[in-house]
Amino acid sequence: MARPQERKFLGFSFSAGPEIKRTIAPKSLERFKRRIREITRRAKGVSIKTTMEELATYMRGWRGYFGFCETPEVLIALTRWVRLRLRAALWRQWKTPRRCRAALIALGVAGELRNTAGSGRGTWHLARSKALSIGLSNAYFKSLGLPTLIEAR
Repeated sequence: MARPQERKFLGFSFSAGPEIKRTIAPKSLERFKRRIREITRRAKGVSIKTTMEELATYMRGWRGYFGFCETPEVLIALTRWVRLRLRAALWRQWKTPRRCRAALIALGVAGELRNTAGSGRGTWHLARSKALSIGLSNAYFKSLGLPTLIEAR
């Protein structure tokens, strides 16, 4: 016997507080993140198109199962995290500052933001930069076929 907040059933749990809501269990969230890391890992060596196809299939299936949870902010945060992961993966694929700058110019990043290419910061830090947020926008990932976890229930 335990409180509903401490139990999980079929990947779901319940929130604590005055209003009880159906949430995604922490173990299910960890499994989702582990699978996304596996799909977008550094040493995979595949094109972004192949990665997007695999990612879209997995995310659509995951949304179909967990999409009716009553805490949409978790789904929004996971979608943001996936896009951040993809920005970092693309930055790693460009490898050299020269190629990074050329890619930013091709994506329409203008002015001083192009200098992000010469930054010595790591990929995860640069994935959060304004230059990559503009160049690799949410609309860009949508055009590549990346689904969100919140829409089309």
